[in-house]
Amino acid sequence: MSKLTYPMTIAGVKRELPLCPLNDTLMIGAFVIFGDPELTTACAEALLKKAPAYDYLITAEAKGIPLVHEMARLAGNQKYFLARKAPKLYMDGVLEVTVHSITTAKEQKLYLDGADAALMKGKRILIVDDVISTGESLHALESLVEQTGGVICGKMAILAEGDAQNREDLIYLEKLPLFDRNGNVIE
Repeated sequence: MSKLTYPMTIAGVKRELPLCPLNDTLMIGAFVIFGDPELTTACAEALLKKAPAYDYLITAEAKGIPLVHEMARLAGNQKYFLARKAPKLYMDGVLEVTVHSITTAKEQKLYLDGADAALMKGKRILIVDDVISTGESLHALESLVEQTGGVICGKMAILAEGDAQNREDLIYLEKLPLFDRNGNVIE
């Protein structure tokens, strides 16, 4: 049986998203920008056109990395921050938060370097991610920014999935539907 896909045009770029079972009754569209510079650049450009004024960008490891990097590059090689999935040896005064994502089977933690946290204090921070679904990863990033004393000026994603489409505090490019086990869009 061939893999089910869902066609989408995102920031003017057409892609076929593979559908992946989340459980026995629900499937999600797999949206991956890794290895796709055409899509990444188009999405970064489109998000920057909608972005509120900000001082720094932040995202969570790993799928948001190419997006936030390209947004920072297009905005003039600005510094951005990355919440890591594990603390690294170079990190000092690490901040930590727990996250439960639907695309990860187990509880995760995100970590932010204390030096980055110091730079964020009192600054306008724009949270960026590839897909927002349940909002758990977004909530974890919000918690980290709040711990730093940074001011969240906006939350952006390429795609809003499921209930995230109804959030008034989220700026996004396209809606990503959920699918039943046969690949039909759930209205």
